[in-house]
Amino acid sequence: MISHLRRAIRNDLEAPAEQRVFGSGWISGVGALVASLAGLLLLLSGRFPALFATEELAVLHQMPAFSLLMQGFLLLGFVLACANLILRRNKVLGFGAIVIVLLATVLGESGAAGVSSQGVVSLGLDWFVLNLLLTGILFIPLEKLFGRLTEQPLFRSEWREDLFYFLFSSVLVQVLTYLSLAPSMAILHHTGNWGELRAGVAAQPLWLQVLAIMLLTDFMQYWFHRAFHQIPFLWGFHAVHHSAQKMDWLAGSRMHVFEIVGLRGVTIIPMYVLGFADSALHAYILLVYLNATFVHANVRFNVEWLKPFIVTPRFHHWHHGIEKEAIDVNFAIHFPWLDKLFGTYYMPPNQWPSAYGIGGHPVPAGYWKQFLYPFRRK
Repeated sequence: MISHLRRAIRNDLEAPAEQRVFGSGWISGVGALVASLAGLLLLLSGRFPALFATEELAVLHQMPAFSLLMQGFLLLGFVLACANLILRRNKVLGFGAIVIVLLATVLGESGAAGVSSQGVVSLGLDWFVLNLLLTGILFIPLEKLFGRLTEQPLFRSEWREDLFYFLFSSVLVQVLTYLSLAPSMAILHHTGNWGELRAGVAAQPLWLQVLAIMLLTDFMQYWFHRAFHQIPFLWGFHAVHHSAQKMDWLAGSRMHVFEIVGLRGVTIIPMYVLGFADSALHAYILLVYLNATFVHANVRFNVEWLKPFIVTPRFHHWHHGIEKEAIDVNFAIHFPWLDKLFGTYYMPPNQWPSAYGIGGHPVPAGYWKQFLYPFRRK
C-alpha cells in the first residue's frame, strides 16, 4: 500500500505539462506537500534535538519564532491541501499533505521530551529544511523566469535521486564535517609554532581573507578536480556527479560521499591550519555553496563580459556537456583564468552544450547503485 501511494504521488508530481497549469490544483498540491513536510521535519528537530537537529542551529530552536514558523508551515500545508482537494481530480497530493499535518499534530500534542544529546550524532533535519527552502525559493523562480530550457519541468527526470543527495548531505552534515575537520585538529596540535602566522592572517580585513580563500581553494580544487577526471580510479567517483543528464539548481548536489569528504579535506583543512577567521570561512562556505548551485542552474544568463573573470553557468555547463570537445575542460570553480593558464579552457562563443552526461550513460540510476558504482565498474 505504501509503495502504491508513493507511486501515485510521484506520478502526480511528474504529471504532463497540461495538467500542471495554474488553476488545476497541481501547484497547491505540491505546495501543500512541501509545506507539510517542512513543518513535520522542523517539529521532529525541535522535539528530538539530539537525533534530528543541527547543533549549530540550536539558537534558532530557542526562539519563539521557530515554533511559529513550524506551525505556519503546517497551517499553510493544510490550507493548500484543501485547495488541491477542491480543484484537482487526482487528490493524492492533498490527501498526502493532510496525513502529514495530522501526524505532526499528534506528535506536537504528545509533548515528547527532547533526548539528551550526549554521545549521539544527530541528523540535521532542520538544516535540510532551511537549506532546501533557501535554495528553492531563490533558484526555482530564477529558472522559471530566465530558464534556458523552458520546457524542462520542475520535477524533471532523476529529480528524486538528486533530492536524496541533497537530503543525504544535509542530514549527515555533522558526520561529514567531523570527517573533514578531524585531520585539521591534529595538524593544529602539531603546528603550535605557527601562532604568529595565524594571528597575522586572521587580522586581515574580512573581504581580503575571503578573496584569499577563494584564490587558494580554487587553485587546490582545480588540481583536485582535474585529478578526478584523469585518474581512472578517481573518475569512478566523479562520474556520479557527471551522470546527471539534466542541469538545474538541484543537480549540483549529486556528489559521491567519498568525493565530498576529499574535497572538503583539501580546501577547508588548509584554511583552518593557516588561521583564517571563522567569519571568513563561514562567508566563503556560503558564497561557494550559492555559486555551486547557480552554475548548475537551468538559467540562460550569458554574461559575456564576466566570463574572463568569474565562472558563469555557461562555463560550467560546458564542463558537463556530452560533446567530445567538453571532455576534461573547465575545471575551475571560481576563476576561469586558471583553465586558460593550464590549457583546459573551452568556451565557444554564445553556444551551450546540446546535452549533458557521459557518453553511453554508464552510471546506473539510484543512489545506492551510484554509491557502489566506483567499486563495481569495469
